[in-house]
Amino acid sequence: MEKSKHIVTRKDVASNQMLPKQELIRIVKNKNNEVFIDQSKKANGRGIYIAPNLKSLEKVMKTNIIEKVLKIKLDKEFYNILKKEIEENWD
Repeated sequence: MEKSKHIVTRKDVASNQMLPKQELIRIVKNKNNEVFIDQSKKANGRGIYIAPNLKSLEKVMKTNIIEKVLKIKLDKEFYNILKKEIEENWD
């Protein structure tokens, strides 16, 4: 008998749904207040997850969810980088 493998889930900040961790983009704020996309999903710091689609990106930009959760002000450039990441690696 095979054991079913446990799937690690995390909450998408845009939709509030629990989704498999590997299907989400992790955004991290480290101790130096640097915010970046964590490709490894293991970087130290406060992390949040967002579903890799433009609908979720639109929602977090409109409601400033990322800024509220990470307690930091983000510039437009970060959202452009995030959009590029979604278009190139996830769509």
